[in-house]
Amino acid sequence: MQHDTPAPVTPLGDVHGFAVRYLREWTEVPGSNGHRCDPGIPVLAHLVADGRAAPDAVAVWSRTAGRGPSHPALYDGGLAGTLVGLHLGARVHPGLRPAADRLAAHLGGRPLRYRTRAVAFPDYDLISGPAGTLLALCATAPAEPPPRPLAEHLALLCDEDELGRLRTGHYAHHPHLAWVHGRVNTGMGHGVAGVVTALTAALRRTGPDTDLAAGLAAALGRATRWLVRQAYDDERGIRTWPGAGLDHPNHPPARRAHPRQAWCYGTPGVAWALWDAADALGDAAGADWAASAFTTLAEHYDETFHLYGDTPADRLGLCHGAAGVLAVADAFDRHARLPAAAALKHRLVRHLTARLTSPAPAAWPTDLLTGLPGALSALLTAAHGAPRSWLCCLGLR
Repeated sequence: MQHDTPAPVTPLGDVHGFAVRYLREWTEVPGSNGHRCDPGIPVLAHLVADGRAAPDAVAVWSRTAGRGPSHPALYDGGLAGTLVGLHLGARVHPGLRPAADRLAAHLGGRPLRYRTRAVAFPDYDLISGPAGTLLALCATAPAEPPPRPLAEHLALLCDEDELGRLRTGHYAHHPHLAWVHGRVNTGMGHGVAGVVTALTAALRRTGPDTDLAAGLAAALGRATRWLVRQAYDDERGIRTWPGAGLDHPNHPPARRAHPRQAWCYGTPGVAWALWDAADALGDAAGADWAASAFTTLAEHYDETFHLYGDTPADRLGLCHGAAGVLAVADAFDRHARLPAAAALKHRLVRHLTARLTSPAPAAWPTDLLTGLPGALSALLTAAHGAPRSWLCCLGLR
């Protein structure tokens, strides 16, 4: 196990102060380097809740919150992300509550127009599709049953042992996504792990004796067993997952280690999805297997290998970088009481604290997944005990 070279660590109180200054500066000159409807600014504001900085930032954000794309997604400027932003923003700017309620009713009653064969990411995933919308609706109305059409759609996509309905189409000639054409994506952002987290959230909000609960549990069983079959151990001793399902299940990929171990792909996101589903299903053996997989990552995680890229977002952000791994480690520490997760969490708190105030804020977008608000939110939550309600945006809790 490699540890990064010790660096001077900024006192954690300064991270809170840095977040306040960031919100003030953004409010004075709202950045254009991000989606207007993204929940990043209100997520960070509700965690900071300091004086005027938080409500002022949310007020400025809300002026353009309805001007993005109208697609019902959690990211990429989608309406589910706007809903989360309005819901959390209302905690520091109460006037936004009616708008949040209207948008929730709109999303919950919207007709579904998703494919169920040869799918594209917007037909199922967490970032651009109904998995993220379902997570947002479950999180913003925790006392209500989950929206049945969305839950049943995702369950239908998992009605076969090999998850044939989740095989992608439409990417044969895509310059960046041809590798996933005709295959089933495994990851949290665009794959089965994200679907699993949404189904798990819905199951937790469904009465145990309903037909919907039975259907969700059956779908989760098929999806989680499929993910377990895709796992393999790499040359660094990490139990991990390829980006898409194995072409030949009896012949796992070469054991060569891949540096992308992040929230979006690899062990952090997939292992959490499996653990949380097993916990909801009362499957102790499944939860132990998932915790063991995450332990292999925590014990062999190498900041000099697994954190890479040309931008702060790549190395430190939620989607690809240290902040996302920190958020997952924090969830495993809090809910699974996993010692290896606690140790990795403390390492990554030090790593992020020493680096987040170094890059100029202008070098970052303002989006939650790839921007400075998300990285600061992960650090404030893991190290300061800030509210956890925003973690629904990552399929965490």
